[in-house]
Amino acid sequence: MPGTLLAARSQRHHAQVQRTSASEPDLYLISSEDTIYEQDVLRDPGSVKPWLSYIDAKQQQGSMYEQAFVMERACKQLPRSYKLWKMYLDFRIKHMRGRNPAAHRSEYQKVNSLFERALILLNKMPRIWEMYLSFLLQQPLVTQTRRSFDRALRALPITQHNRIWKLYKAFARSASGDTAVKIWSRYMQIRPENAESYIELLIEMGQYTEAIKRYIELLDNPRFQSKEGKSHFQLWAEMIELMVSKAKDINTSAHAGINVDSIVRSGIERFPDQKGRLWAGLATYWITKGNFEKARDVFEEGITTAMTVRDFTLIFDSYVEFEESIIGNLMEQAAHRSANGKINEDADFDVDLRMLRFEQLMDRRPFLVNDVLLRQNPNNVIEWEKRVALWGDNKVEIVETYTAAIAAINPKKAHGKFHDLWVNYANFYEKGGDLDTARVIFDKAVKVPFKSVSELAETWCEWAEMELRNENFDRAVGVMAKATQAPKRSTVDYFDENLSPQQRVHKSWKLWSFYVDLVESVGTLEETRKIYERIFELRIATPQTVVNYANLLEENKYFEESFKVYERGLDLFSYPVAFELWNLYLTKAVDRKIGIERLRDLFEQALDGCPPKFAKVLYLMYGNLEEERGLARHAMRIYERATRAVSDEDRFEMFNFYITKSASNFGLTSTRPIYERAIASLPDREAKDMCLKFAEMERRLGEIDIARTIYGHASQFCDPRTNADFWQKWEAFEVQHGNEDTFKEMLRIKRSVQAQYNTDVNFIASQAIARGQQRAQEGAQGDTEGKERADAMAALERQARAPMGFVAASTGPEGGDRFPPVDQQPSDTVNPDAINLDDDMDAE
Repeated sequence: MPGTLLAARSQRHHAQVQRTSASEPDLYLISSEDTIYEQDVLRDPGSVKPWLSYIDAKQQQGSMYEQAFVMERACKQLPRSYKLWKMYLDFRIKHMRGRNPAAHRSEYQKVNSLFERALILLNKMPRIWEMYLSFLLQQPLVTQTRRSFDRALRALPITQHNRIWKLYKAFARSASGDTAVKIWSRYMQIRPENAESYIELLIEMGQYTEAIKRYIELLDNPRFQSKEGKSHFQLWAEMIELMVSKAKDINTSAHAGINVDSIVRSGIERFPDQKGRLWAGLATYWITKGNFEKARDVFEEGITTAMTVRDFTLIFDSYVEFEESIIGNLMEQAAHRSANGKINEDADFDVDLRMLRFEQLMDRRPFLVNDVLLRQNPNNVIEWEKRVALWGDNKVEIVETYTAAIAAINPKKAHGKFHDLWVNYANFYEKGGDLDTARVIFDKAVKVPFKSVSELAETWCEWAEMELRNENFDRAVGVMAKATQAPKRSTVDYFDENLSPQQRVHKSWKLWSFYVDLVESVGTLEETRKIYERIFELRIATPQTVVNYANLLEENKYFEESFKVYERGLDLFSYPVAFELWNLYLTKAVDRKIGIERLRDLFEQALDGCPPKFAKVLYLMYGNLEEERGLARHAMRIYERATRAVSDEDRFEMFNFYITKSASNFGLTSTRPIYERAIASLPDREAKDMCLKFAEMERRLGEIDIARTIYGHASQFCDPRTNADFWQKWEAFEVQHGNEDTFKEMLRIKRSVQAQYNTDVNFIASQAIARGQQRAQEGAQGDTEGKERADAMAALERQARAPMGFVAASTGPEGGDRFPPVDQQPSDTVNPDAINLDDDMDAE
């Protein structure tokens, strides 16, 4: 039954199609093969699936018209189906791809109408709008496209607007003109962060006034963050550049609300590190506007307010370039008029006037640079001095500069020597012959609260030197006497910064030194001595003061008085300063040949509390005194004390000196206890050297056993691997004076010492260094010495291989005469206690 109904419905539908064939010729596009799809569509008219199958079949076998026919019917049947409309629209757009919109305008219009039909019920579908708008962008329909974009924005929720604005901005770029500006102005209401792109568009469209307004809005908004990472100054720079380059195209009327001058000046205050660039930009703006006098005013204001040399240089170079261009243009015009036979005296005068102005500008440059540096730091004394030098012989300006400098500089913050400025000011009048004015300046200068006492002291000294240059010796002495006025007993601390320099200057050594030299040159001895005594009373004497005072008395034959000065100085100073005073005092006392007991007392005082590093010189002087004027054994006791009192660095040298003096005065045997004490008190390295000297002395005295004992004692300080020279000397000693038993004992001691050092952890680190030094020393000695050492070792080996006995190299006191020659020994005799010398030599 259902099949019968379906067949009947199909026949009725076919008959209907045939009845309407005269009015709808497209129905002939339905073939007999489509019956099954038609039946599926009739069976389920509200489903999309049969239509999709129908369309798929037509896409595989049907023509383009058949596909369009089926899709059209499907969209009419199911007008709310997004999938069917999407498929149909894609099909129609693809069909129009590559065709000229102008030549096929009617076809494009059909597709537009199709989109309009689709959007009646699918106006909330952003993809349909995107397809429609993209399709419209291909057509020359500006108004329709703009209105369609507006409809899309109204139809879609705001969350989908980004998709539309992406196309809308592209349309605005292509449309350009007022349309683009208006579209972007709407876009900026929802996306203000894209203001930079909007400004770029405005500049492209020639809307410079509006672009500057947008720049101002951005710069006034502290929350604005550039999407391109630009700083506020970069935005300022872009705005200034736009103002300068497009000055004639910008509307600066009151209605527009753009005041370029105030805008740039606000930037100068806001960005002080870019003042030079902004001042030059403002001047360039007026130049572009053609207002040259206003540009000059801006340049002048810039170079007179710049705070850095960099800004000044930038503004000044722009200023010079501007003036040169103006003069160049005027000269070209004048040359052109001359070529045409026309003479314009006013124009020529204008050229001369501008040339004069340009020359004055170049002459002002050093002064302008100096102004910049003084604006940076008005307390810069050096720059004020340079400004004085710039005026040359212009006395009026020099005086005004000195006056301005003194008024501007804060003495406590002065950079440089402020007192030099006062001194040079006074010297300026001195050179002009006006000493009275110079004295007035100095009198004011000594009342200035300088940063340090030394500056005030220098000022007093310069005043006195001025009087000396003009041969006013009494005035010079009077100036220094006034400078050094102080209470009888002054308790002022020279280094107390809470007191003014004027309160502390009387304790300035520089001041008193100049005063005493002055009085010594032009005054009497008594006056000089009073000043020296006053220095000692104020307790500001230095070691140089003591020496100078003592030398002064010595030159005037007051020898005892000079010695007292040295003693007063020694009461003031302790070591190490006292060492130099004692050295001079004792030298002069010895040269004067005063009593021996007094000299001994002085030396004992000098040595009392003397640091070890200064004791050596004093002990040598003391010992030499006893040798020359006293007793030799007193000198020996002094040298013996010196070996205990001197520093470790000088002790070895002192022992050598002591030994030499003892040997020369009392013979070699008297040095034995000295050697023994030296070996006991010196460090190992120096003790080894002392042992070698001691052993050599005993060998010369014929005390071979004592020398051998000394070598044995010294061996504990000498590792065979790092002190090979010691063992070579001992071997040479045994070869010359020993026998087989003593040589064996030496070798035994050598092995024992080596084993001891092998287990010494502290010694391991030094082995590598010592070995490297040994190699360097061996390399420096050369091939000849190496050959001699090889020959000596070969001789030792030959002696060691002797079957019995020991053949010495010489016949000393205990030499080899006690043993028979080798050829008298039985050849088959073997000593069971003999050691293998070859192994010992190889081990070395």
